[in-house]
Amino acid sequence: HRTALGAAGLWIVGCQTAPRRLSANDKLNIGVIGVANRGQADLNGVASENIVALCDVDDKYLAAAKKRFPGAKTYNDFRRLLDQRDLDAVVVATPDHTHAVATVAALKSGRSVYCEKPLTHTISECRIVMETTRKLKRVTQLGTQIHAERNYRRVVELVQTGAVGDIREVHVWVSATYGGKTLPTDRPPIPPNLHYDLWLGPAKYRPYSPEYLPFSWRNWWAFGGGALADFGCHFMDLPHWALGLRTPSSAEVVDGPPVDPECPPPWLIVHYEYLPGERQNISAPVQLTWYHGGKKPSLLPPELAADWKSGVLFIGSKGWLLSDYVRHVLLPEKDFVGFVPPPPYIPDSIGHHKEWIQACKTDGPTTCNFDYSGALTEAALLGNVTYRAGCKIEWDSKNLRAKN
Repeated sequence: HRTALGAAGLWIVGCQTAPRRLSANDKLNIGVIGVANRGQADLNGVASENIVALCDVDDKYLAAAKKRFPGAKTYNDFRRLLDQRDLDAVVVATPDHTHAVATVAALKSGRSVYCEKPLTHTISECRIVMETTRKLKRVTQLGTQIHAERNYRRVVELVQTGAVGDIREVHVWVSATYGGKTLPTDRPPIPPNLHYDLWLGPAKYRPYSPEYLPFSWRNWWAFGGGALADFGCHFMDLPHWALGLRTPSSAEVVDGPPVDPECPPPWLIVHYEYLPGERQNISAPVQLTWYHGGKKPSLLPPELAADWKSGVLFIGSKGWLLSDYVRHVLLPEKDFVGFVPPPPYIPDSIGHHKEWIQACKTDGPTTCNFDYSGALTEAALLGNVTYRAGCKIEWDSKNLRAKN
């Protein structure tokens, strides 16, 4: 018997609840969907609050989380979790292919949502999540935790105060690689602790294989989007934030392996263009090139290429600014001897999860709400679309269509 959620699953809702009025000193009642691996990290991030509901498709993971939070009710099906009436907010930490169905159902049931990145598996799902959030005015945050760290803040300040001048070109690369797999043909039994139908959710049925879960789902288009979907929202976040970008006007593959119908590319180079307008805070076009799987910009000197396995390089009229998660440098260094950075003006974050928790209580802002991070997710996923389409995409984000 299969209980997968189809497209209509985006509109399945638990009981409608009016948001509880909370003071800053009250604790949220939080339900967590996906409690192990990345979900465990998110659970740790919200553990200061009342964890009242836990959901996982793996009974072993669920039992371990229940041991930590013995007062929480447990579920295998997130739809049943959303029926629990005392929930204020929900964390979604599932694989990509169930982000949208769980997130929209949680939003429509009256809860605020923290969702892991990328926001959704597809661009159309992303738009549904953004529109639902806008309509219902829930408090949201995407799990781009690096956004809350100090290094990104200092880089944004350098860019926005013109340390390297006018920036019209950005290169973004990550060492990560996924894909390059052969569809498994063995048929091992489903582990007794795993509710495989519920793990598949809205995905088309395929026989169980340990090649899909719990760790390897990003290798398959059915469940994830490879390195670009995994790390695009982390590394493209920095130029999006610093330059005020939202969605590209075009995306085109510069180089990559042949398209595989089952697997994302182990390596890829994609060129994006951003044009002024549609809420983008740029006065002239910005070119952004993405690389993964060991590919890097050819303009990077060998010593830098060796030292920076992943990075974001802003090419400015006065120099370069190179950053990763934890460090940054102005180049060429001889040109910036004695450089005094601007006084910090972006306040330190209280913590990525804490931002969301506080906003849920006060109805305040979050830095990676689904409006900002939805556009970021759309940009990242568009690179996979142009790769799979086999042609340049002239993108009309407003109308959600390829103009060509």
